Amino acid sequence: MNAPTHFSPLLRAIHWLMAVLLLAMLFIGVSMVADLSPRHSELVALHKPLGLALLVLVLVRLAVRLASPTPPLPRDMPGWQRRAAHLSHLLLYALMLAMPLVGWGMQSAGGYPVVLHESLVLPPIVPPDARLHALLRLAHTVLAYLLFISILAHLAAALYHALIRRDGVLSSMTTGSGIHSMPDGQ
Repeated sequence: MNAPTHFSPLLRAIHWLMAVLLLAMLFIGVSMVADLSPRHSELVALHKPLGLALLVLVLVRLAVRLASPTPPLPRDMPGWQRRAAHLSHLLLYALMLAMPLVGWGMQSAGGYPVVLHESLVLPPIVPPDARLHALLRLAHTVLAYLLFISILAHLAAALYHALIRRDGVLSSMTTGSGIHSMPDGQ
């Protein structure tokens, strides 16, 4: 069986939906901590269900990714870059899983309900505890910064593949055209 040259349409759709939602969540999160106006409650009310949606999407994405063959990186890519790409993807998945779970735990420890809709409230996942709430709040903040840095690194790597290597790695996740082993013109 030949290795695919691009990601499946479903995986590409989930990737780009999550990219938009993750960026929205990061900006909403920054706005929430910087703005204590009446808008704060609206931002919190938006942040919680989006966080759960992202948790569900990352679980679906992991299942699809594990069930679908993915294109290999170009053969001429140095080993250290392959390892860095693999580790950065693991870090992104870990952060995308951890962020909503830590946020949910933080809300639970603070005694705050996670309201998704008027009639849909998630159960707490940890008991109320002021110290744990403070610790999880700090963890949520640190993880958000790490996620933002990881997204920037991911974007930089995508641009490197598109503009410098021209090896089809970015297009395998955008247009669905393929990865090839050598940059154009070589």
